[in-house]
Amino acid sequence: MIRSILTENSTSISELKKNPMGVIDQADGFPVAVLNRNQPAFYCIPAKAYEALLDRLEDIELAEIVKQRLGQEEVEVNIEDL
Repeated sequence: MIRSILTENSTSISELKKNPMGVIDQADGFPVAVLNRNQPAFYCIPAKAYEALLDRLEDIELAEIVKQRLGQEEVEVNIEDL
């Protein structure tokens, strides 16, 4: 079975077990594909990259909500009523 590796960095599970922080440090903040028998088993993503990914996904979701609501009738709200 052929699978794409969706990152430039990869390592084996054995290497990750030996030195997990060393693997992350060598990737310079980018994701690492962890291979099991030369097939990607999972991706190891540094915390900052994961947070940036979640922020980006949230932005995309909010943009979709804005597009859906574009042209809808506006509702007047008094802040005191909330």
